[in-house]
Amino acid sequence: MSARRLLVIPASARTGSLNVQLARHAARTAEAAGWQAQLLDLRSLALPVYDGDLEAAEGVPAGALALQQAIAESTALLVVTPEYNGFPTPLFVNAFDWLSRIQAADGRPAGLASTADKPVGLLSASPGPLGGLRSMNFVRQYLQMAFAMLVVPQQFALGRANEAFDAEGGLADARAAQSVVRVLDALARLVPAGR
Repeated sequence: MSARRLLVIPASARTGSLNVQLARHAARTAEAAGWQAQLLDLRSLALPVYDGDLEAAEGVPAGALALQQAIAESTALLVVTPEYNGFPTPLFVNAFDWLSRIQAADGRPAGLASTADKPVGLLSASPGPLGGLRSMNFVRQYLQMAFAMLVVPQQFALGRANEAFDAEGGLADARAAQSVVRVLDALARLVPAGR
């Protein structure tokens, strides 16, 4: 029986990112529950800001194809997003905008075909009391409507995230840790082990 493969995407890549910390905690929690978890650094994809003229002149960048392959090889995604002025990060939106431009070719499906019906869970973290909730709700709508992804209803926004992690990088509060487990459990119900 093969393990479920979880692609964990922090929507921030900055040094000291609270969302990267939460993504790492979630990946470790998923692995303890039997998933194979992979963290994807969106900045490493080196994607330029989407520009139709650039696409026409040079095609879709290799980083977008790498994102598509990582999604195709996963059985589910977990997106961990901060909130920039109440909205998801440009890093995240730009990566998925490029993904949407991939056309089917040479046996490779279109970018949107790679995301259709793919289960996704959402987490967010912020030093503020709402924990990035506004951003997470935009991400939910974006992935459901533009990419036909199956975003589970369970989600978790970690408020005051700058105070939430212990020295080992885990969540110090048991209720917060259990909230991450609930999101992962919701994903597991959509992708039973062996699929």
